[in-house]
Amino acid sequence: MKSVEVYILSGFLGAGKTTLLQQILKEEQERGRKVAVIMNEMGPVSIDSDAVSEGVPLKELLNGCVCCTLSNQLEVKLNELINQYELDVVYIETTGAAHPVEVLDACLSPLFAEKIRVQSIITILDANRWMDRHTLKIPLRKLIKEQVKHADTILMNKIDQISEEKQREIESELRSINRRGKLVPTKFANISLGVIQHACRKEQEEHEKAHAIEHLHMKAYVHTFSQPVDKQLFEDFLATMPDTIYRIKGYVRFTGEKETFLFQYAYGMPMYIKIKIKVKSTLVFIGDGLDHSRLQATLTNLQQESISDPHLL
Repeated sequence: MKSVEVYILSGFLGAGKTTLLQQILKEEQERGRKVAVIMNEMGPVSIDSDAVSEGVPLKELLNGCVCCTLSNQLEVKLNELINQYELDVVYIETTGAAHPVEVLDACLSPLFAEKIRVQSIITILDANRWMDRHTLKIPLRKLIKEQVKHADTILMNKIDQISEEKQREIESELRSINRRGKLVPTKFANISLGVIQHACRKEQEEHEKAHAIEHLHMKAYVHTFSQPVDKQLFEDFLATMPDTIYRIKGYVRFTGEKETFLFQYAYGMPMYIKIKIKVKSTLVFIGDGLDHSRLQATLTNLQQESISDPHLL
């Protein structure tokens, strides 16, 4: 019986995992391989699942992390995919706060041990985030280091945003943590599929626990706007984001604009992409010890101001 390949996509929030997944899926489909995806989100709603094209079997794990609170569900979803479809490969996109080895352990279930073959752990790293990691809390620094340490392939992403000198410095630091993994500099997570498929699995090393929920106090907050909001007020709000909010993603509509925008925010940088489909204006906030009540009150007030101020209509 042919075993199904499994790849674990790891990396901290905003590093580029979903962009990488989109490129991988495109190349896999061009090769005619039968692909499925398991996507994990910290929050109770899915945003990144839109990146998976129709026809690709998708299982979602929401409101938790596959490396701890949802590990049993990961086993169930993986088993379902293997039994429901004739697959060549499954890609597991973890949350940015997941420990890859704990995810690997969850994949090694007696339910399907003979049916799958974990090919590789791929960690994608934001070069800028790596350089300023000292600003993060100690548990998060430890998590990012663990994600690097246990990767078979490390994609040092966003190198177009740093100097060649800084790139060499980061490469040296990464090599000191992981001497055996393949290190690949990338822009926009753009790589050939062969880069990750030909990487060799490392022997599993001892690892430190760095769970998102139990150790890092990572939480998610979901907010839905019932009406469009003013873009300037929204950006003024973004300017107040504390360093403990690592990621915001979702959809947003602005007053005076017909289109809906896919919205991404990481490390103080917002990004808006116009989309043609109409979806709810829903945002997912991921961070350390989020104050749900304060966020809800601030965003509700932002919407009320957008509606009540005649200059914003």
